[in-house]
Amino acid sequence: MWSKWMNAPSRGWTSDEIGDVEFPFSWELVDGVITPVPLNDMWHCRVRDRLTVAMDRQQVQPLVVMGPTTLVFDRRNWVRPDAVVYDKSGLDIRTRDTLPLRSVLLAVEVVVPATRAADRLRKPAQYAEAGVPSYWRIERGEDDVPVVHEFGLDQEKGVYLPGPVHEGLLRTDLPFPVEIDLKRLVLR
Repeated sequence: MWSKWMNAPSRGWTSDEIGDVEFPFSWELVDGVITPVPLNDMWHCRVRDRLTVAMDRQQVQPLVVMGPTTLVFDRRNWVRPDAVVYDKSGLDIRTRDTLPLRSVLLAVEVVVPATRAADRLRKPAQYAEAGVPSYWRIERGEDDVPVVHEFGLDQEKGVYLPGPVHEGLLRTDLPFPVEIDLKRLVLR
């Protein structure tokens, strides 16, 4: 039964120990602890999905936009960003279970109350340590319009530095030129 996995040993679980266990919920592995990912509300799903579609329409080869996918930092840490942009050069995605971190150029998290600390602190630190060049944190703004906080990696320090905060219109060149009317992500 999967419930035995909820009580991790003091050293934590590893991916080798978990193997192909199927849990009845979405999860991440955080320092060896199986952590359920909370259900997303409709606002979160709509913003995530519409942002992914809008970015997909503007992507440039060999870059690819993908919705939630598992990133493996090490045997004790797996996360599922809401979206990523990766470079598909040299990758055969038909034979891969996860993306190699070296190919990920952008990780995106859409914040909900239950993920606020993870999306603002833990995950950006993990992405930065792994060398992911860009991170976007999307918060719920006034009138439910998303606000995109853009961060860029300081290679020397291994941390993200704050960049532009996009309200109303997301216009950036990283990881490729993107222009999105943020209101359209939540309007009918």
